[in-house]
Amino acid sequence: MTVFQQIEAANDSGHRFDEGRRWAASISLGFDARPDGDTTATRMTHVRHNGPLRVQRPFYPEGRNGCCHVYLLHPPGGLVSGDALSIEARVGEGAHTLLTTPAAAKLYKADSHGVAWAQHTSLKVEKGGTLEYLPQETLAFDGSRGEQSTTIELAAGAKCIGWEILALGRPASKLPFISGHLEQKFRLLMDGRPLWLERQPMDPNHPRFKGHWGQGGATVQATLWIVGLDDEAGAIEAIREQLSESKNWAVTKRRGVVLLRYLGNERNEAWGICQQAWEVVRPMLTGQSAVVPRIWLT
Repeated sequence: MTVFQQIEAANDSGHRFDEGRRWAASISLGFDARPDGDTTATRMTHVRHNGPLRVQRPFYPEGRNGCCHVYLLHPPGGLVSGDALSIEARVGEGAHTLLTTPAAAKLYKADSHGVAWAQHTSLKVEKGGTLEYLPQETLAFDGSRGEQSTTIELAAGAKCIGWEILALGRPASKLPFISGHLEQKFRLLMDGRPLWLERQPMDPNHPRFKGHWGQGGATVQATLWIVGLDDEAGAIEAIREQLSESKNWAVTKRRGVVLLRYLGNERNEAWGICQQAWEVVRPMLTGQSAVVPRIWLT
């Protein structure tokens, strides 16, 4: 099943997909814990790709037996009408992987026919595995049309921390997001049972987009999630103590998932809050201090 078919099977947003005009790309990754002397080390054991989706070699900034850092590369740098991306990753039992991207992803204006783009991400973590999914932000330009879906399937005893950061329009260029339509879907499962399901349409012509009961005209939003903490209340308290107070973010817990949400107008602020929260919580989740991927500093 193609990524267009995967998304269209549940499509109720009115987006028009066109198999004949697509530029599809897919990548499938696998990570497993392998014996290394007296201990084990996470190794990338499977890579399969098609089209313009690649990975660089694994990096080990935390030591050879530490977390395996991998950068997902999409050389075009953004999605236009007809593009379809499919990303799959599996983290095996006892493995520890951090997935990130080298730059912000861009969602460009749809063509004159209004053909949508599509992106489907599927992540699986086996018992005792740990996944950190920390892509750089997504920038949606005015007129963009498409759907993003993210599914994370965890086995009992798996751990996961991740975020999604979305900025709408280009305020610095005075090009706000005033047309187009985005659909975001998120599914977080534990042993097949839903922990958190969310569907979010973003239509600048809908009352929800500007209403105080909805998005309130905010141009930047972010969600950070954490699963697998031994002390969820302690993690929430630590985040509240370390982050500066602001009306733009809040943190809570639902069904074993710690959730931090941001809603505001500053992309750098959203990124900073998410990164700081990750640095606070990572030692509590993994027993290891946060090591910032070098690609974030370039």
